[in-house]
Amino acid sequence: MKRRDFSLACGAAVAGSVMLQSNALAQGKPPESGVDYLVVEKPAVVEAPAGKIEVVEFFWYNCPHCSAFEPTFDAWTKRVPKDVVVRRVPVAFQDSFAPQQRLYYALEAMGLVAKLHAKVFTAIHVEKKDLAKGDAITDWVVKQGVDKAKFLEQYNSFSAATKATRAVQLQNAYKIDGVPALGVAGRYWTDGVMAKSMERALQVVEFLVGRARSGK
Repeated sequence: MKRRDFSLACGAAVAGSVMLQSNALAQGKPPESGVDYLVVEKPAVVEAPAGKIEVVEFFWYNCPHCSAFEPTFDAWTKRVPKDVVVRRVPVAFQDSFAPQQRLYYALEAMGLVAKLHAKVFTAIHVEKKDLAKGDAITDWVVKQGVDKAKFLEQYNSFSAATKATRAVQLQNAYKIDGVPALGVAGRYWTDGVMAKSMERALQVVEFLVGRARSGK
C-alpha cells in the first residue's frame, strides 16, 4: 500500500500479484538497480551485529497487502541463511499509526510475536475489528489471554516509544513510500511494485543479500 493510499481500501491482494512475475529473473537475468530495487543514497542504520546481513520488513497492520504477504514472509524467514538477521518494522506515515507500532513492540518485548502477530492481521482483515486505538488494542490483546497489566506496562513503556521513533527514522532513511517493503543491509530496498510481486521481491532480496555478502 503506497503512502498516498494508506487510508483507502485496497482491493488487490498481494497473493494475486504472483502471476505478474517478471521474466527477467526467471530467465536468469540479475535484478536491475532503479528497476527492481533502489540503492539507498545514505546507508541506513542497521542493528545486526558485525558479520550479519540485516533484512527489514516494513509493514502496517491495517494494510491488506501486508496481511496477504505475512504467511509468505513468515515462511521465508524460517529458511534464511545463518548470516541473515530478519526484523519487522511497523511504519508510521502519520501519528495515527503509533498505537499499532506500540502494539507490535509490546508483543515483541513479551515474546508474543510468534503467537499473536499474524492474529492481529486476521483480526483486522478477516474479522473486521478496528484495532486502530489503544483501548481497542488492549481489549483485543486481553481476549487473547494476555495479562492486561503486563501488556500495558510494555505498551506504554519508554522502550516502545523509543523503538517507534526509531522505526520512523528507519523508514525515512530508506525513503519507504509504501508497504510492504523490504530493506537490505541498510543499502537497498524493494517492494511489490518494483519487483512485480512480493514473492519476486523476496527473490530480489536474496540477490541483494548476496551483493551485501560479497561487499558490493
